[in-house]
Amino acid sequence: QVQLVESGGGLVQAGGSLRLSCTASGRTFSTDAIGWFRQAPGKEREFVATISWSNGNTYYVDSVKGRFTISKDNAKNTVYLQMNNPKREDTAVYYCAAGSSIATILRGGVRYWGKGTLVTVSS
Repeated sequence: QVQLVESGGGLVQAGGSLRLSCTASGRTFSTDAIGWFRQAPGKEREFVATISWSNGNTYYVDSVKGRFTISKDNAKNTVYLQMNNPKREDTAVYYCAAGSSIATILRGGVRYWGKGTLVTVSS
């Protein structure tokens, strides 16, 4: 099992910045990719960004490219999502997710989920 704990959510003004963190524990060697999904009120959960623990490859949904940056600290088993210039439409519960590879995550094969952290972007 892998446990994922998110932190860093809260209220942020549009155009500001916020950083989310997700720390993994347990059998982390069983997953090579970790990333973020989000679910806005009344909408389905959607992929945001992912990164590979082993080679640092990243992948983003088009709507956040150029604004959000995913990064990792292998020594701390922690992944970050730097949210710059957030927009009101970025308001959502953000979930940390882990899977065996980036490709697997993109195909919906998330093996582990965190409980989520709420991000509210105000205008």
